[in-house]
Amino acid sequence: MSQFTSGFWDLYIAVISLLSIVACGVFLKMQSVRKAVEADTTGHVWDENLQEYNNPMPRWWAWMFYITVVFSLGYLVVYPGLGSYQGTFGWSQIGQLEEETRVANAQFGPLYDKYAKLDVAEVAKSREALAIGQKLFLNNCAQCHASDGGGSRHFPSLTDKDWLWGGTPEAIKTSITDGRRGVMPPFGPTLGVQSTQDAAHYVLSLSKGQHDAARAARGKEKFDQLCVACHGAEGKGNPALGAPDLTDGIWLHGSGEAAIVEQITKGRQNQMPAHKDIVSPAKIHLLTAYVMSLSAPPR
Repeated sequence: MSQFTSGFWDLYIAVISLLSIVACGVFLKMQSVRKAVEADTTGHVWDENLQEYNNPMPRWWAWMFYITVVFSLGYLVVYPGLGSYQGTFGWSQIGQLEEETRVANAQFGPLYDKYAKLDVAEVAKSREALAIGQKLFLNNCAQCHASDGGGSRHFPSLTDKDWLWGGTPEAIKTSITDGRRGVMPPFGPTLGVQSTQDAAHYVLSLSKGQHDAARAARGKEKFDQLCVACHGAEGKGNPALGAPDLTDGIWLHGSGEAAIVEQITKGRQNQMPAHKDIVSPAKIHLLTAYVMSLSAPPR
């Protein structure tokens, strides 16, 4: 409840919760004291003479709900549920997570530490280590990069040898630990429609894609003016900036003239979140080895 900035909301939640439970109890009592009346029906009739009587609930059913009301009040005494009140047990989901994490670290910590002392290349040769790394990958990375590391549109594949930020163990570990942020500025306002299309055809020519030679020749001038700072004079990219290689035919955001024109016009902003606050250094070491193995399976 730390997001509440005023004590009013604590009181508001507590009052609403308690009044709702008490109201259920009052309603049950009102239904329980009613006596059955022979001719008291709801007015609903089926099959000509089958009537629905407005009788009180069976006693056993009413007591079942009474027990629920009592249980609810007891629950709110021992567990948090009334604003910022912590409950007599002092339980919280964060505390439970921390305790479970502590137990897991005590149980599996020595195993992680064993591999943390080895070079990433050595860890990548261990089938046991890769099996652990795969589980870590599925829990933390598969949401974006897919369960097999194949990625999808806008999310890079980790199974090829095309690395935006470098494929060394150090570069991969840095990517996982600190995250990455790639930015391509929009050049549409600077180039205009025709020059943007010319530049797109030149980019296509770099990877031997289908292009118009005349337009590509005009686009080279624009490329040399605006793009070489990041992608290099030959278009082979720059891992220090996360600028992709434009000559290998691997396209993160889609290939073809329309897709490339869109990227040049609107630019791109991609971000990989940092995992240093949610994954321990020893686990990141194993993850690094597993990610490396996806593009270079151990022999």
